[in-house]
Amino acid sequence: MLDIRFIRENPEIVRENIRKKFQDAKLPLVDELLELDGKNRAAITEASDLRAQRNALSKANGPLFGKLKKADELEKISIQAQIDENMAKVKANDARREELEKQEEVFAARIHEILLQIPNIIDPSVPIGPDDSCNVEVQRFGEPLTPDFPIPYHTEIMERFNGVDMDAAGRVSGNGFYYLMGDIARLHSAVLAYARDFMIDKGFIYCIPPFMIHGNVVEGVMSQTDMDAMMYKIEGEDLYLIGTSEHSMIGKFIDQILPEASLPQTLTSYSPCFRKEKGAHGIEERGVYRIHQFEKQEMIVVCRPEDSMAWYEKMWRYSVELFRSLEIPVRQLECCSGDLADLKVKSCDIEAWSPRQQKYFEVCSCSNLGDAQARRLKIRVKGEDGRTYLPHTLNNTVVAPPRMLIAFLENHLQADGSVTIPAVLTPYMGGKTLLVPNK
Repeated sequence: MLDIRFIRENPEIVRENIRKKFQDAKLPLVDELLELDGKNRAAITEASDLRAQRNALSKANGPLFGKLKKADELEKISIQAQIDENMAKVKANDARREELEKQEEVFAARIHEILLQIPNIIDPSVPIGPDDSCNVEVQRFGEPLTPDFPIPYHTEIMERFNGVDMDAAGRVSGNGFYYLMGDIARLHSAVLAYARDFMIDKGFIYCIPPFMIHGNVVEGVMSQTDMDAMMYKIEGEDLYLIGTSEHSMIGKFIDQILPEASLPQTLTSYSPCFRKEKGAHGIEERGVYRIHQFEKQEMIVVCRPEDSMAWYEKMWRYSVELFRSLEIPVRQLECCSGDLADLKVKSCDIEAWSPRQQKYFEVCSCSNLGDAQARRLKIRVKGEDGRTYLPHTLNNTVVAPPRMLIAFLENHLQADGSVTIPAVLTPYMGGKTLLVPNK
């Protein structure tokens, strides 16, 4: 969310940013906002003047009441008339002031609604394009391999280990759910545990956050469009199931004033995640690729504005380092303007190599949101000079095992159907270096 003062002073920059994000339908919102802002400020000024006049009239009546007690009958008539005139003005002013205050409420509500819809100003380095087809590959890490044997679909690999049961999950919960079993379930947990320790070794504080959050936190961390597409609401409660632990992790600081010396706040969290995942999906997004429930290790940073881009660079590189330690080739993909959610200043995806599909697919997403979430959630920092300012917030996927398992199994599958376990994961797998299929 942008500062309304910035929009007021830089309306053309805001309009151009909307055009760069290919959201021209939102251009009229800028004009509406500026008009409402002008009316709102005028109403505030007039109401303030009326309050001052009321105070002045009330103050003027004080001495008049004193004179009234001592005056003769003729003087009382004149003094009482002046008092009555002042009281009539106060009454008229009060009626107008109440009307203005109601107008202020209406104006403020609509202004807030519009501010939630206007996208954040993107970083100048963001490539311009309407959708993810315009995302730009920046760098590759590791050599993508093409095995000389066919690689089955990921659920087929899992089934060879009796490691997944989609049918039972369908009976119990419906489409988009799964049972993981045996060595595959253990591999899932091993990856999460390794990712947790990996981030702790990077100096992040480990956290298990709430898995449900209030509506004002949801509004603070994401756009209305994303909220409607992703979030499950608890019926009859002001609670939503989190779609990622970033939501409750950033929400931890709502309405807080942080001492500057406490920055950066670097947290890594485990949580289950719940997503509607509306719409139809292709064959490659079935199985455990796009699901309603999964588990994830996340990282978030709250830092000084001048440090956020350096943290952005560190965070996506942590993902690359983790996947390379698991011997999975990856690439960094810079997200274009049209592919950025409204709160994001800059974002990139880390994509893992799929030997089966002979292409990369998304496994991590790293984002710098500037001060947008901090402004929405009223997170402030008190500097050494005593002044407060808004920090920047960032988030990045450490690892989301169901999707990551696809990359892992495909890249470690052997011709005989076995799956190798890299050295860094062996301690979390009870010393196993190889998984042998049951069938």
